[in-house]
Amino acid sequence: MASKPVKKNPRLASGRKRARQDVKLNAANTSLRSKYRTAVKKVEKAVLTGDKAKATELFAAAQSVLDTIADKGIFHKNKAARDKSRLSAKVKALAAPAA
Repeated sequence: MASKPVKKNPRLASGRKRARQDVKLNAANTSLRSKYRTAVKKVEKAVLTGDKAKATELFAAAQSVLDTIADKGIFHKNKAARDKSRLSAKVKALAAPAA
């Protein structure tokens, strides 16, 4: 298995600073991406178990997370809208057979 290529340290001070900032930004973005995916998975899991009340509650919380992360530009706004739409449809479909 090939290992990652070793990156050279930037010579200019501005380049060194940029490299430091990139590490922090990468960590923050990774954390937010994880939060997004976790919120989506929680709703999907509640839908699979058939718990309408819990799915509705988790969907409301997930909407906030999806919007926040789309606003920050971590994921494209259309991806967030698409995911919200699909989750909403799953939650509504859960309510329909019970009625």
